[in-house]
Amino acid sequence: MTAVEAEPGRHDDEADEPGWEVDPDDEWGVAVITTVGRQLRLRREAAGLRVPDFGRAVGYGEDMIYKIEAGKRIPRQEFLARADEVLGAGGLLSAAWEDVKKVRYPKKVRALAKLEAQAVEIGIYESHSVHGLLQTPEHAKALFEAMQPPYSSDEVERMVAARVARASVFDRSPAPALSFVLEEAALRRPIGGRMVQRRQLERLLEVGRLRNVMLQVMPLDCESHSGMDGRIELLKFADGTAVGRSDGAFCGRPTTELKHLRVLELRYATIRAQALSPRETLTFIGQLLGET
Repeated sequence: MTAVEAEPGRHDDEADEPGWEVDPDDEWGVAVITTVGRQLRLRREAAGLRVPDFGRAVGYGEDMIYKIEAGKRIPRQEFLARADEVLGAGGLLSAAWEDVKKVRYPKKVRALAKLEAQAVEIGIYESHSVHGLLQTPEHAKALFEAMQPPYSSDEVERMVAARVARASVFDRSPAPALSFVLEEAALRRPIGGRMVQRRQLERLLEVGRLRNVMLQVMPLDCESHSGMDGRIELLKFADGTAVGRSDGAFCGRPTTELKHLRVLELRYATIRAQALSPRETLTFIGQLLGET
């Protein structure tokens, strides 16, 4: 890989890392990125620029240029914008971001985000951590960096970006009805350090005050707890259909069967009844924030 001088404002480790690896099992993603890479190569060649010269012009290494042109690397928005400017593409390369951004996250994450974007009601019980929809970027990063075997910095960045993007569910209009039950232990654990914990608690207070959100905490001293089998997720849609999943039921697989959904709904309703009320929860989180 040829080292090049990074552009002003760009971190050194970003100079040769302008994108993410393409999942070979993601057929749609491969097709999109291959097409973008081919267009980039054709325009570069038409401009009479060799890869080393083009790399220096856009501020990225040769190896990354080859990977993007071969459809093996997902380019970032700023890379496409810079390439468009250098090659005089008149905005066509920059416009490719509209397609690229749809496949920049892993296939499974895109499928989940699609369901969340369509749901009119979402119910979540999270048994061991703050749920992904509620996580701050710093909290999510700390969680991914703690996993074993360790992810690369590139993988962590991609997963954090995907998780943060899912939070757009809070900005939908009309807004879906959202309910969350979190464990007290997860809020007390200082993932990423005290400052990260404080920002995460502040985020929970922000979300918990939204009119379409019901946020509850399951206290540690609860003597009866119906969520010991693990996480529960319930998503309901405008056409009356629903999908649910639980770590401790139906082999942990998503289910749309009515009898299975009734079991999950019963468990979730019981957990909510056992947890602190939304008002009590906001008071509790505020007190916990004062202790950190």
